[in-house]
Amino acid sequence: MDLDLRKLRYFVAVAEHRNFGRAAQALYITQPVLSRQIKAFEQELQCTLLVRTTRSVELTAAGERLHEEARTILAAVSTAVRRVHDVERGVQRLAVAFSPGLRVSEAVRAFTSRHPDVEIDLVPALWWEQDAPLRDGRAQVGYLRRPFDDSGLRTLPIGREPRVACMPAAHPLAGRDELTSADLDGERIIDTPVRRTASLEEKFERIAAGSDIALVPLSVARSYSRPDLVHVPVTDAPGIETCLAVLGGGRERLLRDFLAVAASTLRDA
Repeated sequence: MDLDLRKLRYFVAVAEHRNFGRAAQALYITQPVLSRQIKAFEQELQCTLLVRTTRSVELTAAGERLHEEARTILAAVSTAVRRVHDVERGVQRLAVAFSPGLRVSEAVRAFTSRHPDVEIDLVPALWWEQDAPLRDGRAQVGYLRRPFDDSGLRTLPIGREPRVACMPAAHPLAGRDELTSADLDGERIIDTPVRRTASLEEKFERIAAGSDIALVPLSVARSYSRPDLVHVPVTDAPGIETCLAVLGGGRERLLRDFLAVAASTLRDA
C-alpha cells in the first residue's frame, strides 16, 4: 500500500494533542474532517490506532508504534525535500548531529573557516537514540557518545569522557572531592535497567527533588549545571568513548573534509 503522508501528519497531530479538537485547530481544518481522515487512515492500514475516551484520545499499541515511526518518516521526507531545494538553488549543506553535553561548535567553526560557502545545520541527538538522525537522513555526521547502535555506521574514536556522580547538594556525599564505586553501594542510582528516565531534564529534576544519584558524563553534568545539584568524580568508573559517526556509505568530499577537521579539532579540545 502507499502511505498517505497527509493522513500521517493528521494522525501525528492527534497523537501529540491527544484531542481531536485541538489537533484540528493546529491543522487549520474542522474536527469532522479530521475525524473522517483518521478513520480512513485506519481503514487503509487495517488496524486501530486511536481509542476515544470521554475526555481524551489514547493510542493503541499499534498507534504508539506508528507515532514513533512517523517521526522518522516525516523527518526523512522533510530532509529529502530540503535537499532537493538545495540542489535547485546550488546550496551546499552539511548537517551535524551531536549528543547531549557534547560541544561540536569548535569543529564547525574550524570547518566553516575553510568552507565558508557550506551551510551547517546542527541536529540535537536524543540520548536514547543517538544514531537516529544519521539513519533517517537528518544528519550526515554525528558527534556521539557511546553506547549507541553502530551497526552500519563508520565510527572514528575521539576520546574518552569521565563519569561523575550527580546528586542533590544536600546529599551526605556531596561534600566529597572524589568517590569510588564502593562509596555508592546502597545508594539509589537512577538509569539502571529498572529505573530509567525519559529525558535528561526529568533525570535532573528527580535527583534535585530527592536523594537519587545518577552517573553521568562530565560534559552532561556541566551542561545542566544548577545550584541544587553537585557532581563528584568517581575515580574507578569506566570512561565513556566519544566518536564521530557516519553511515557506512558516506564518502562525499565535504563529509571527508569535515571528519578530518573535526577529528583534529575535537581531539585537541
